[in-house]
Order: sequence, then structure tokens, then C-alpha cells
Amino acid sequence: MLARRDVLKTLAAAPAAGLPLAAVLADPRLARAAAHALETINITDGLGKSVSAALAMPATTPAPSVIVIHEWWGLNDQMKAYAAELAHQGYVALAIDLMDGEVATTPDKAGAQMQAVKADEANATSGAWVDWLKAHAATTDKIGTVGFCFGGSWSLNASLVRPVDATVVYYGDVKKSADDLAPLAGPVLGHFATKDQWITKPMVDGFLAAAQAANKDVTAHWYEADHAFANPSSNLYDEPDAKSAHDRTLAFYTQYLS
Repeated sequence: MLARRDVLKTLAAAPAAGLPLAAVLADPRLARAAAHALETINITDGLGKSVSAALAMPATTPAPSVIVIHEWWGLNDQMKAYAAELAHQGYVALAIDLMDGEVATTPDKAGAQMQAVKADEANATSGAWVDWLKAHAATTDKIGTVGFCFGGSWSLNASLVRPVDATVVYYGDVKKSADDLAPLAGPVLGHFATKDQWITKPMVDGFLAAAQAANKDVTAHWYEADHAFANPSSNLYDEPDAKSAHDRTLAFYTQYLS
């Protein structure tokens, strides 16, 4: 019989073993095991605050890097497992924490956590992690960001705090003016849902207009789905659209981070 540590080791290698990303993210046991394989990193940000993140390393380095920013639930095993998948795809993936270690399991708690996030602190945290990755010996000079819902908004914000080469937004708040977008250095890929009542088409259309006015490269893809369609643990999950969005994200990174 396999020892528990051997079982965990096998499950942690799930992405490399060919299990679909959705299968890992949907299964708490697999997500926990994948998360277990990541290294916890602690640094001090520009405000003097101690912040943490989970690091997933690819098989070959140096490699381009990607910052992963969690949903309103906080930095849970699912987000760490997503970082593990990006590492399997060849990226140094860092799942950062903007909620001081708090992880919610109910919408009420998640909403409260989200409302408690202070913009200046989150900006300082994301900027510090961009700097840390760029200075890391295992990374190239190419860096991207990706985030979901709350994290989608902060994926964009992080790219305004520090210049990055590729930004991916999954159904995040993108209310920005042309002046707001002036610091944006690289292209943005957005995944949005036609049935989303939070991140609506008027909001996204305004974002696209602001990007055009600021002469920024932004591409938006629309899916006949609802908010959180890319989260396999959500009852709004849409498997075909989630796969399409993930494939587009990987192609985007190949184009701009290679």
C-alpha cells in the first residue's frame, strides 16, 4: 500500500500526468494535492507589510513568469492548482495573496473579504511581486498576469502598477478611463460572459473605448455563459467555454511571453 506522502506526490503531479485542468480544479482532493506541491514565499512589500504567495516552478528554467490572482474566495487550493498547471505549461507561476491568508467558503464571507481589500495595499503587494519575479534567477525578462473575477480586476491593476508583457482578465471589473490605462505596457486579453450581471457589456464596451483612446492593445472575447464560467467548482461552470478561454490564454502567453 502506498504511503500517504506517495499518494500526495502522485496527485500533486496530476497536471503532468495528463489530467485535464478542469478535473483537478473541480476535485478538492486533487486541488489540495497540487497546492501541496507549491512553495510558500514571503517578502516585504513597499509599504513594509509581510506578504505571501505560492510558487510553482516549471521543469526547465529560466522561463517566463505569470502572476496568478485569486477570486474573491482568497488564495485557496484551486488557485494554487491553477498555478501548478501554468508551471506544467512551462511558466514560473506565482499565485499571490491579496487577502492576508483569509479564505472564504461562503459568498457572504467572500464579499466581506473583497470589500476589506485596500487598493493601496493591493497595489503595493502586486508591484512587489512583479519586482520579485523579474529579479528571480529562474525567470526571463517576460512576465504576465492572470486573474479571475476579483483577481481579473487586479490582474489589470497589477499591469498598471508595473509594466508587464501580457495581461489576462477573466470577467473582472474593468472600469477604467483612458488616463487610467496610460501606464499599460503590454496587450490585454479579456474573457467575458454575455449573461454576467456584474461585469456587463456596457462596462466592457467602455473599457474597450478607453483602451482605443489610450492607443492600447486590448482584445475581448465573449462567451454565451455566466460569471465564473471558468471555475469548475461553480454551478455556473461552462466546460466548452472554459476550455476555449484557457486555450486562448495559453496561445496569448505563447505569443507575448516566449
